[in-house]
Amino acid sequence: MFKMGIAGTGSYVPETRLTNGDLEKIMDTSNEWIMTRTGIAERRITTEEEATSDLAYHASLSALHDAGLQPEDIDFILVATVTPDHPFPSVANQLQHRLGCRSILSLDVSAACAGFLAIVDIADKYIRSGAFRHGLIIGADTLSKMTDYTHRSSSILFSDGAGAWVVSREKPDSSKGLLYSTIQSDGEHFTSLYVPGGGSRYPNPERAGVKNKIYMDGRKIFKMAIQSMSSSIHQTLEATSHTMEDIDWLVPHQANERIIDALSRNLGFPDHKVVKTIKYYGNNSAATIPLAFDLSVRNGTLQRGNKILLTSFGGGLVWGSALLAY
Repeated sequence: MFKMGIAGTGSYVPETRLTNGDLEKIMDTSNEWIMTRTGIAERRITTEEEATSDLAYHASLSALHDAGLQPEDIDFILVATVTPDHPFPSVANQLQHRLGCRSILSLDVSAACAGFLAIVDIADKYIRSGAFRHGLIIGADTLSKMTDYTHRSSSILFSDGAGAWVVSREKPDSSKGLLYSTIQSDGEHFTSLYVPGGGSRYPNPERAGVKNKIYMDGRKIFKMAIQSMSSSIHQTLEATSHTMEDIDWLVPHQANERIIDALSRNLGFPDHKVVKTIKYYGNNSAATIPLAFDLSVRNGTLQRGNKILLTSFGGGLVWGSALLAY
């Protein structure tokens, strides 16, 4: 069987910045309160005219350029998002046409903040089987479109962005490639982090007395995020006969700096080897890991030959981890 390697990375965020100072003007909060609880100073926010596919498109172009490939080289497109432009068709389907790709497999995956790791897992199986040579996988979300800015504890977290990887077939004996990935879920707690209205259950949210905005039980999610990601990481390490001492960098989902710090303490992993981009980009759901990865590649933090551990947790509830030799 083949291995899946990362041939190129890219990312894109909107130009508009929503700072803590801006939030102070529309709700009862302060920069100090937000920084203490989240570690976030500002977020990137789309305009009314910008949609998820726009962010995904620009991130994809960057990843293709980095990989030295053309759109016609791509064999499949997977997009992780919970904020598609439309109920259907998929963002991936729109990307296939806009990029100028051949008639290929293109589909979206909905797994909230764990969405990108879900499509990493799926893409790996496509590549390993030998069915495809090159794939384009993108995590993209515009959470500002469904953020309730009257709900102080959740609205300070969410933002918009996109990150993309071009993944390619590597020989079985290659020193680089994805070593292991795992995705798990537990729907029992789905109401701890979800959007009540706007779907087929409540297609007319106002009439049903619910909102088509994000609801989150912050305390419950905080505890479950740390427990689930820690368990997933231990599973990944055991499956690959690695320890945390073998890991060069940890790239976690950028949900909340307190969650990231608690996770690294729980793992006994040094803080200076944890990638953090949350301060200036916030939590943009499925985009956080590929965005943080690309930014860290471009500033020289992540380098070829590194062993990199990825982990995420999101609404559903869904969580997972992946270990790769970059």
